[in-house]
Amino acid sequence: MTSTHAFALAVLLGMILPPAAGLAGAAPASKPAQAALNAGFERCRHGDIDACYDALRWNPSDPALLEALGDSLSRSNRAADALRTYKRAAALAPRDASIAAKISAMQSTSSAKRTPMRAANEKRYSNAAPESQSH
Repeated sequence: MTSTHAFALAVLLGMILPPAAGLAGAAPASKPAQAALNAGFERCRHGDIDACYDALRWNPSDPALLEALGDSLSRSNRAADALRTYKRAAALAPRDASIAAKISAMQSTSSAKRTPMRAANEKRYSNAAPESQSH
């Protein structure tokens, strides 16, 4: 049984309560369940996007998980998804300077990759049929 399956089974059996649930007096998760949760977070931090999504299902308000997902998406060349995820993390942790720095870096690299404007005298080609062209 993989750790993901063990985690899902523990959740179904009621052994895990997401830490961000905010329920007063909630019982802490069992040690095996907490170990499965930590293993999923570690896999997320090391680039496993699916592990990030699995962990976020149980704790959607965790800025550290969102930041790790953004890092994984960024490494997978999914800049738009990474930027959206970083912005979501920044909304949850507005004073986190590392998330703000990552957002700034993502925005600067995305603006640098935009195509430059064409010069006015540069020749343009059309895919229109020759009889519809007026030149």
